[in-house]
Amino acid sequence: MGNSPGSFKSQDFQVFVYGTLMPGQSGYQQFCAGQVIQTRRAIAPGQLYDLPAGYPAMTSGPGWVQGYVLAFANPQILVQLDDYEDYDPGRGKADNLYYRQQLEVFSRDRTSLGLAWVYLMRSQFVQVMGGKYLPSGRWR
Repeated sequence: MGNSPGSFKSQDFQVFVYGTLMPGQSGYQQFCAGQVIQTRRAIAPGQLYDLPAGYPAMTSGPGWVQGYVLAFANPQILVQLDDYEDYDPGRGKADNLYYRQQLEVFSRDRTSLGLAWVYLMRSQFVQVMGGKYLPSGRWR
């Protein structure tokens, strides 16, 4: 992550959010409020889908997804977020609704904001769940 201008301090812990964990959404209030030490608008490489269940899914692929990078002082937040996203690192990728991986995220002018954890969904799950592609890369 480094100390380049505009980057988070190395001790901060970043998560890229694009759906219910964004500021103003229900998941943010439940899991992030009071624990976030910095919030920035950001984009990450991938594709975004709106699911009939009322939340989005991001997949790997060409394009950009719009959201926020949330910096947390305590990396233990991942335990709560993993549970919320139905991700168990002990299960195989096919057995999790979402899987978590680190991606390089960027400001909207494409300046690197370093690595952030992102919850992605396998394309097969998106299809089965009836996901509708959002070419804007923005949910709601």
